[in-house]
Amino acid sequence: MEALVLERVGQLSLRDIPVYENLGEYDVRIALHTVGVCGSDVHYYQHGRIGQFIVREPMILGHEASGRVIEIGSSVTTLKVGDRVCMEPGIPDPNSKATRLGIYNLDPAVRFWATPPIHGVLRPTVVHPEAFTFKLPDTVSFAEGAMVEPLAVGMHAANKAQIKPGDVAVVMGAGPIGMVTALAALAGGCSQVIMTDVQQPKLDLAASLGPILPVNVANEKLVDVVAKVTDGWGVDIVFEASGNAKAAASVFEVLSPAGRVVYVGMPGEPIAYDVVAAQVKEARIEHVFRYAHVYPKALALMGSGRLNVRPLITDTFPFKDSITAFTFASKMPPSSVKVQIALANF
Repeated sequence: MEALVLERVGQLSLRDIPVYENLGEYDVRIALHTVGVCGSDVHYYQHGRIGQFIVREPMILGHEASGRVIEIGSSVTTLKVGDRVCMEPGIPDPNSKATRLGIYNLDPAVRFWATPPIHGVLRPTVVHPEAFTFKLPDTVSFAEGAMVEPLAVGMHAANKAQIKPGDVAVVMGAGPIGMVTALAALAGGCSQVIMTDVQQPKLDLAASLGPILPVNVANEKLVDVVAKVTDGWGVDIVFEASGNAKAAASVFEVLSPAGRVVYVGMPGEPIAYDVVAAQVKEARIEHVFRYAHVYPKALALMGSGRLNVRPLITDTFPFKDSITAFTFASKMPPSSVKVQIALANF
């Protein structure tokens, strides 16, 4: 089938590639409609690796996806042909200890789309387990459905933060993950989010999404803004979603006593970690890796209208222009947040 293939670092091809997927009794076959371009896809394109995951042979990219069911296995009961769906891209080993403990996102044997050596879904069809395929609410478009995957990261971070009604949070980084983390924090009960970045157009967009106070840290000191908003007490939660090493090292400066820090972004290098600064506030530190058990709730929030990801979808390319889409995503203008590729028009 024709697919967007990462041949090697810096080289993409839109070409036929042999992909053979048998339909098991608990599987569905899906015609892809929309696939988002994730930062990890771009990173593999530019560098060929993320940590221990190294691209050693041609690999199809893409894991943020939605589509329509075109075939079902003999034992599938919750989906039917024609259903509009989105798919959780990681398939864990059902017998692993991590899965049995309910933390299947931490299963070392998980098969995750577009993570070497597993092919992604920038291609016409894919076979996927029924258990990790979710029907879209009628009010949720295919484009929005492809946003559930990054939103799941933000939802997982909000769950880790154990938000209390009325909490005030800082989200560091106004990229796609920072944006969905802010939306998830507000949906989870935060009364206000203070969002930081250095790109003003992204901050302006964030301010239009709800009670989000934008802070351009190139021009303002975050610690001063937080002191003013919280009467000097500090915020209840800091979500570090930028992956910037300097930002990640500064999370305790604006945190309240007994506050919570959730590391969401992945710095490209080790960060300075001020243990004493955390200790004197008895800060609780959490980390997230992907997500688990959040797709149904994310879809429920989107379907009810409580959470709107539509403004984050800023750029859409047809499948035939997939290489152009990746070139664009590699050097996005400040006004862009999420790039998507449309594979079908059904």
